[in-house]
Amino acid sequence: MTVTQERSLAQQVRADFPILHQEVNGHPLIYFDNAATSQKPTVVLESLQHYYQRDNANVHRGIHTLSARATDAYEGARDKVAAFVNAASRDEIVFTRNASEAINLVAYSWGMGTLQPGDEIILSVMEHHSNLVPWQFVAQRTGAVLRFVGLTPDQSFDLDQFRTLISDRTRLVAINHVSNTLGCINPVEEVIKLAHHYGARVLIDGCQSAPHLPLNLQAMGCDWFVASGHKMCGPTGIGFLYGQRSLLQAMPPFLGGGEMIADVFLDRATYAELPHKFEAGTPAIAEAIALGAAVDYLSILGMDRIAAYEHELTAYLYQQIQTIPDLSLYGPRPRSDGSGRAALATFTLDSVHPQDLATLLDQSGIAIRSGHHCTQPLHRLLGVDSTARASLYFYNTRGEIDRFIAALQETVAFFRGIMAED
Repeated sequence: MTVTQERSLAQQVRADFPILHQEVNGHPLIYFDNAATSQKPTVVLESLQHYYQRDNANVHRGIHTLSARATDAYEGARDKVAAFVNAASRDEIVFTRNASEAINLVAYSWGMGTLQPGDEIILSVMEHHSNLVPWQFVAQRTGAVLRFVGLTPDQSFDLDQFRTLISDRTRLVAINHVSNTLGCINPVEEVIKLAHHYGARVLIDGCQSAPHLPLNLQAMGCDWFVASGHKMCGPTGIGFLYGQRSLLQAMPPFLGGGEMIADVFLDRATYAELPHKFEAGTPAIAEAIALGAAVDYLSILGMDRIAAYEHELTAYLYQQIQTIPDLSLYGPRPRSDGSGRAALATFTLDSVHPQDLATLLDQSGIAIRSGHHCTQPLHRLLGVDSTARASLYFYNTRGEIDRFIAALQETVAFFRGIMAED
């Protein structure tokens, strides 16, 4: 794909995102906080409105027309997600509120009932708190032991160390596909093969990969995969768990209530078939339908095309940001074509606290993230309390990167001037 073709992607899609066409503090908005949440195209917003204006009814429970239409749209969204990740069956897709709930579902349904004292869970030091705290709960209640994969010198997943940690005692490996802080794309296929060799199960946190990379979960071979809709052009309040059918069938329900049952008696109940036994109560109907619309939108654009364009943005971002003096970058550097990592840059400036930097950039209409990005253990390992993060998506442009870099240069100069006066 040529640069002209790549630029045409952003030109093609920006009109689809109403929120991008506004001013913040007197400046055109530049939204560089996509690792936290993405913006939503008009088709997703319209799908929410359409459901509430035309089809609003509970699903699965009624034979009237509105309920039938709502059910068709809700279950149609499941089909779309299954196709998007190449699941073997639509029954392998469970709708949840978000990826955190999906991980907790596996932790409580499988982990609490399966793991025994001395069993080992392998995580990495770069995990988001959502893929760390649930396993702490499991370890505390079952006696399982947590093991952690560290970083290579370039701050990537240390596959060699993983090979030394995994053993016949390993029952679960739970790692992210792409780090939300370091931006590294982890070698999940190799991890899965090694884990399965030892009889361990594998959960992949795909929150930062599902929005950006083409996925084929059957080829990947993981046992579970989780993602959040709001990071992939969908609404908040909806995510999904993919699980291999045989595993999901063996797992008990996570929550009890309506919809997840077959028959209820005063003293017992039998449970619905997959995937409904894991979807207790009235689901997030509108949000699931809108996630289906988001998946359609991404699929029409093409995940290969999105990934290629983001590689171009990544190469340019790293080329430009390294011109800023006294700036430290975290995570591996991209290849010359921008591939090999996510389209985000996490960094610190010697003279500016990340929170102050984010505040000043906001005055220029530029939205970035500051803080620990829900990776406090990683930040402690890196020796910093807080970092700044600029994370891009396919609707961002080189011109926005130029404005961002200019604002960084102005901020550095401003703080140097203050320090010189002191």
